[in-house]
Amino acid sequence: MPVLHRRLTLALAAASIASAAKASPWRPTRQMRIIVPAPPGGITDIGGRIVAAQLQATWGQAVVVENRSGGGGVTGTVEFLRAPADGHTLLVGNIGPQAIAYTLFRGLPYEASAFAPVSGLIRGPNILVVHPSVEATTVADFIALLRRRPRELNYASSGIGQSPHLAGVWFLQLAQAEATHVPFRGSAPALVELLAGNVQFMFENLIAASQHVQAGRLRALAVTSAGRSPLLPDVPALRETAAELAGYDVSTWVGLFAHASAPAEAIAAINAEVRAVLGTPDTALRFAQAGSIPHVTTPEQFTEFVGREVTKWRDVIRREGLVMELS
Repeated sequence: MPVLHRRLTLALAAASIASAAKASPWRPTRQMRIIVPAPPGGITDIGGRIVAAQLQATWGQAVVVENRSGGGGVTGTVEFLRAPADGHTLLVGNIGPQAIAYTLFRGLPYEASAFAPVSGLIRGPNILVVHPSVEATTVADFIALLRRRPRELNYASSGIGQSPHLAGVWFLQLAQAEATHVPFRGSAPALVELLAGNVQFMFENLIAASQHVQAGRLRALAVTSAGRSPLLPDVPALRETAAELAGYDVSTWVGLFAHASAPAEAIAAINAEVRAVLGTPDTALRFAQAGSIPHVTTPEQFTEFVGREVTKWRDVIRREGLVMELS
């Protein structure tokens, strides 16, 4: 893109954000809460704290981040829904409780219609890695191996129904292949078993796996996102590698939600502030260090994105026949 064109594009984007902020007169009248349904330190928590810092700096009202982990994100989500629907309480949702859970859990105490998607925050791929003993250097080789040896190869995950598990389920569905799932309590023990060769492959967080790929302890076959990752540009996207995988696109994502009945002007004002902070180089760098990118959207774009995610995982989970009870 020519320099002048790029500068004009950036200027127009900045003007659009500023215009959106001016168009909405809404401002908080008291302390705001951002509920994060995950422990401190993870990517969901990072997204919430970046938003909190931006809103507090802009509006001068205290913005408190509350970590309410448990139940795969359901516990914090239910806590959020108990708050008044006036725009002063927000939820940092993610792929689990705001997309997968609707089909995965029996008796889930909320529906998608309870939420107003405000803005995307973060997107990042997983990566398909195999133990070096696996006789496959490409995805095509790997699919052929799986078909020759149905259910003989084991794949690890951070737990049943977690996005890395379902990334593997969808891959196997599309590849018309079978393998045996071995769930663990978290990705760290799963990765230990893969490194030891006790399981043969897994879909893992890009950052967690990349150091082992670079050291030769694991072999990377593909990333799960629609495009390649700048962290490992020589590793193809799964959808590039085989015709049957052309529709495959899996990213772990985080986004901001309000109550469905929250004031429209509050959603517009908050979205404008989120877009502003997501557009800064500091935010992009911070997300890149976690193997992710800013997910900049309007409320309408994020609503469409979440709807597609709900539909995608509904179909994958139903084909697998997977149903779980809330713990």
